[in-house]
Amino acid sequence: MIERRRDTGPVCCVPTDGPPSVLALAGEPESASAARRFVREFVPHHAPYASEDYVETVVLVACEIVTNSIRYGTEPGDSLQLTLDTDYARTRVEVQDPVRRRPQPRPAASQQRDRGRGLIILDALCNEWGVTDASFGKTVWAEVKAW
Repeated sequence: MIERRRDTGPVCCVPTDGPPSVLALAGEPESASAARRFVREFVPHHAPYASEDYVETVVLVACEIVTNSIRYGTEPGDSLQLTLDTDYARTRVEVQDPVRRRPQPRPAASQQRDRGRGLIILDALCNEWGVTDASFGKTVWAEVKAW
């Protein structure tokens, strides 16, 4: 499924240089820290008005999706792709991995463990999130509304 995005921000105010919007990551746990660094560089550059709290919220959302993708959407040797898009109203985080299996909420009893709260975090911090099929695998996306 291809989604078209509307440009809702004033073109004159969006920086054209700076960090790219796409980062390829290895399907290994160390990639979560690379994703956090990428978001901390990308969002303030492309949304200079964003508060530190907002940037950290996007960092948390991206890290949760990347971590889940590594844990459940990759096999050894696989890679994934993190894509960011931001404007004055929201930041969209997309993570594509090669596995079609969709995220599933964990039963309440298992949420008291160290795992299984990623989708609860997305529900709490994002105004929307979802999953779309990709040519090879799936894309999990989430939008964090600007405050």
